[in-house]
This record gives sequence, structure tokens and C-alpha cells, in this order.
Amino acid sequence: MLWNKENKYIEIPYDKESELEDAVNEVKAALFGTTRIYLDDKKKIGKKGGTNNLPDGYLIDLTNSQEPKIFVVENDLSSHQHLKHIAVQILEFSLSFETSKVKVKNVIKEMLQKRKFEWKKCEDYAKKNGFENVDYLLESIIHKKDSFNALLIIDELGEELETVLISRFKFPVEVVTLRRFKNRNGDLLYEFQPFLNEITEDTEKIDISEIDTIVVPAREDGFKDVFIDGNSWYAIRLNSSMIPKIKYIAAYQVSPISAITHIANVKSIEQWKDTNKYILYFTEPAEEIKKVPLGKSKGKAPQSPRYSSKNRILKAKTMDNVF
Repeated sequence: MLWNKENKYIEIPYDKESELEDAVNEVKAALFGTTRIYLDDKKKIGKKGGTNNLPDGYLIDLTNSQEPKIFVVENDLSSHQHLKHIAVQILEFSLSFETSKVKVKNVIKEMLQKRKFEWKKCEDYAKKNGFENVDYLLESIIHKKDSFNALLIIDELGEELETVLISRFKFPVEVVTLRRFKNRNGDLLYEFQPFLNEITEDTEKIDISEIDTIVVPAREDGFKDVFIDGNSWYAIRLNSSMIPKIKYIAAYQVSPISAITHIANVKSIEQWKDTNKYILYFTEPAEEIKKVPLGKSKGKAPQSPRYSSKNRILKAKTMDNVF
């Protein structure tokens, strides 16, 4: 329930997948932001005689000036689908995508051509960032190595499903939960976190294309035993689509030190035991750096993993310059 003195909103579960799809379209501007384009036309992809699938849509992500992406979208209801079904569906999308890249590009291009505003947005991005035209932009995104990304939009995400998505796939799978509530007057409220919101918060001062470092808060015992002596850091949450960008890890030692004090090169990022979290192994022992203390904004102290760049951290005088 969502409640205030004027209204009480009761959760209204989705009975059909189509209701979830309608909700996505209702909130897409707030959910995806101005640098992403959501296309919900359903067009079959896949190689003739091979695996064929019908994605629920595509998300063109133009946030990064150097690395635009396309996510294949699957909308699912947790109450209607078994975990195995969702995992198999996403796997089949990846197979269809990889075996029919020309078809995927043409399908997305046709969708854009029917939407003047979205086409213009792609044209402007292409012109600004060195792509000849929209056709070449789509070609560059889809035909590069490891270009498949999946986005699962679901009404409820259990820990078991999140763990399955981490353990079963080598490609990125992002997940968004979208719930709806209604009051006695029939007014609707939707509950969601904007897509990749954690990254958006960390890119106020840094371009997403510069991100190469994850900053983690560390208490004294964990910092010494794990970060320093163990050459690793574990049980942290990461956005799967950001993992390929992480080359370094920085430790923010909490109060009373309240500063970033060490950085290490990341050798590998793996699933942490049988959970929905990750462990980062270091190439070599962490290097002590000039302390980057808290600045005027105490809110810059990381309470959870944050994204930044090694270069920005080494140049920063305070945490105000890091995020």
C-alpha cells in the first residue's frame, strides 16, 4: 500500500502481459530518460530454419557518446512465468540476435523510420559523434563484438531469478521492476527505479564513456582483511552492462577516515558464491594514493558501490570532484 492523508493506493497486479506492456509505454519517458529510445513493435528475428523469436521491443541507449547500445526487451509477469522459461527466452533472444544481425538492424531501422522524432534523435546523435548516418550508427552498434544486451521488465524480481540471470549468461542482462497502484478514484501510481539510475546519479560530472572504476565503502576490518590482505572485494551489486567497463576498484574508508585511500587493478569479476552479487579479484595488491576526503557535500560519501574514473579520483581534491 502507498498512503498519505489524502489518498490510499492499493497494488493492482497485472493480469496479462499486455497490461505490463501498456504500463511500460505509459511511463517510458520517466523510466528510460531522454537519451534512450524505446521501440515496442513486435517483429520476429532469427535465421531462417534456425531459432526464431519475437522480442517485446528494443531500447536504443544513446547515453554514452562513444558506446551506443541496443537492448532487446522482454516483458514478463513473475506470477505467470517459471524462472526457467524467462532464462530460456532470453537465451533464445541472444541466439536469434547473433545469427540475424542484418535482419535485426533492418527491423530497428524500419521502426525508427515510422517515428520522426526518434529518427531525428538518432540523426543528431550520429552527426555529433562521428557516425555517417543512422544506418551506419545501427550497423556499428549491432555488428560489433558482444553487442547483445538484454533488458527484462518484470512486476516483481525475486532473489532467485536475479541469481539465475547472473549465473547463466555471459552477456549483460539488466532488470527493471514496474508495479502499479490505484486509489478509490481510479488514479494510478507506478513504482519503479529509472533505468540504470545508479549510473545516472554518478554521471553528473563525469561522462559515462570515461567510467572505468567502481568505488566501494569499506569498514576497517573488511578493508584490512579483504581489500588489503585478500586482494579482492566481494558481495557487491553491479549493473551487468557496466561490468566490461570496470578496470579498477577504489576503496572509500568510512568514518573516522572518510576518504578514498587505495586503488587496485581488477583482474576478474565473478559471481559471488551462489548469490546475486559479485566478487572482484585484483591483479596485484592495492596501491595507496593521496587521500580524497569528503568535501562540502557529506552526501558524496558512498553508501553502496559508485561509478567514477581512476583519472578523476587521482586528480580530485575532495569527493565533490569524484561523482
